[in-house]
Amino acid sequence: MVIVKKKELKEMGASDLTKRLSELRLELSKNRSQIAVGGSVQNPGRVREIRKTIARMLTQIKMKKITGGSKTG
Repeated sequence: MVIVKKKELKEMGASDLTKRLSELRLELSKNRSQIAVGGSVQNPGRVREIRKTIARMLTQIKMKKITGGSKTG
């Protein structure tokens, strides 16, 4: 149920990561608002998976800033 695999995250550029990150944040906010109104989400496990993926993306972005975008083995 992984949204983006770790290997794919490492291969993505910074602009791709930020674009995908904003898409996931939008999806998460939609799901949270749907839950808040009392509706049921189609897949409740997806909310948790989105949160984890956002955290992974933020970590990758921070790593790329620290290392200057170079890959470390």
